[in-house]
Amino acid sequence: MTGDEEASVPRNESRPFDGIRVAEFGQFIAVPFCGQMLADGGAEVLKIEAPSGDPTRRFNPLAPGESRIFLSRNRGKHSLPLHLSKPAARPVIERILAWADVVLMNFRPGLEKELGLAPEDLLAENPRLVIASVTAFGKHGPDAGLAGMDIVVQARSGLMAANGRMTDGRPASGDPVSADYMSAMCLSFGVASALLRRERSGKGGIVDVSLMHAGMILANNQLIRSEDQDRPAHDEALRRLTAQRAAKASYEEQAAAIPNPRFPSMTAIYFRTFETADRTIAVACGSHSLRLKFAEVLGIEDLGLLETSLQEPHWEVYYADLKAQVENMMRQTSAETWIARLNEAGIPVAAVRFPIELFDDPHAHANQMFHDMDHPAAGTVRMVGPPVELDGDGFQPADPTPTFGSEADRILHELGFDQAAIEALVAEGIVRREL
Repeated sequence: MTGDEEASVPRNESRPFDGIRVAEFGQFIAVPFCGQMLADGGAEVLKIEAPSGDPTRRFNPLAPGESRIFLSRNRGKHSLPLHLSKPAARPVIERILAWADVVLMNFRPGLEKELGLAPEDLLAENPRLVIASVTAFGKHGPDAGLAGMDIVVQARSGLMAANGRMTDGRPASGDPVSADYMSAMCLSFGVASALLRRERSGKGGIVDVSLMHAGMILANNQLIRSEDQDRPAHDEALRRLTAQRAAKASYEEQAAAIPNPRFPSMTAIYFRTFETADRTIAVACGSHSLRLKFAEVLGIEDLGLLETSLQEPHWEVYYADLKAQVENMMRQTSAETWIARLNEAGIPVAAVRFPIELFDDPHAHANQMFHDMDHPAAGTVRMVGPPVELDGDGFQPADPTPTFGSEADRILHELGFDQAAIEALVAEGIVRREL
């Protein structure tokens, strides 16, 4: 942390958030990952943790209180364990708020008000403050007060069904934390936008992001309809769905009632994975010209490529037959050969890789997608680096956050507390120096 006495230190103008102070009241994913991205961009981030620590510290730790997933979302921060709900913590909170330019939070519904951290109240106290929060379902409407986490929000937002994945006839999530990470991206954009607006107007503001809305963004391709052309078919599908649910139909039977927004040719042939003789590959023919090239490489005839509409039922049968033909062809040749042929034709293609195969991937390292961090307790840890490249040293992977509680005294000193006051806070259980 830096105190007011260091405010005159020249800023590094190539780093977008240099000089910005961020107080992070967050845990799990969305808020911590947003805080990490701001830290990678030069912001000074103070993470306020519960006396027991961020819950992710205990998920399969590499060292006491230092887990892989905690480290992957919390580099570049200072950390202060603080019992927010105790009255004696209020003077510490007030000084943190006076220090900060940005406040991040993802409290359960209603808790921010109980803790005296309601965004409207904070903004009234300091009109230049940017307060950014994440909720599960948004702050308005009938579900506003409900708790939620990623997989629940994927179900509620339509994302789980849109992905089309099933396990034993049940819908399955893709990545179980995709809505969280999309929320972090949206929150970061919101914070940057609010800071830019403050630069122009002198006024801060309130940024709201929800996991549900983030899930809907990920399902965006299926969340658009023409009220004239699509609405009648949707209403009929919803009537069928209601009847099937009343009859206790299976999820697979219910899903069959929903119109498929994709052309049957896309999921059958042109935008999917294939088993080859030795590995699985993914192919993406997102344009008509790419589909023509793919058919040429495989030497197949696809009559559907001559049509503009494939909604008639006979096309489902046609593409089921063509799908079986193409799958059989793919299995006869190695992935390496197919990838070479398709790349030569300019068709996007890649072998499916497991995450552990990426750690030593030369292409990933050539583009600085990984960062090796030397941690005082966990040793050298390889993790994904900043997702944005900005010329100069705009975004750089920050140093590890010091171990839990190890900075408590120094942070409190910089906030203006003398040693006697610090010892009193520790004795009362307001602040902790270790797990």
